[in-house]
Amino acid sequence: MAQLAPWIRGRMDRVGIFLSALCLLHCVLGIVLVAGLGLGASLLLDPVIHKIGLLLATIVAGVAIGVGAVKHRRAKPFVVAMTGLSFMGGALAVGHGYEEAVMTVIGVSLVALGHVLNLRRV
Repeated sequence: MAQLAPWIRGRMDRVGIFLSALCLLHCVLGIVLVAGLGLGASLLLDPVIHKIGLLLATIVAGVAIGVGAVKHRRAKPFVVAMTGLSFMGGALAVGHGYEEAVMTVIGVSLVALGHVLNLRRV
């Protein structure tokens, strides 16, 4: 079991990085497609997508980074990722628009950085 935990945590960190990249791509494409071309506003800007993304990010970061913080006794990955989740949560509160996109991009970047730091045990 002791050998399985690092494997699961590493996989979860990689899933977290992948989800962060997808979220970043969603934000950038959403801005380009909706603002630039007027396409897909109802689907791309649906608040449910953002709420589900925040829920998934919280679960994955909680498991991977939480376990890593306990195991490695380093707060840096945890603090960085939780700051990112706070930005993502704040983005839900400001409503759609430029502010939401900026806060989300900052948030997912910090969450991804937290996962990278966790993988590197920094």
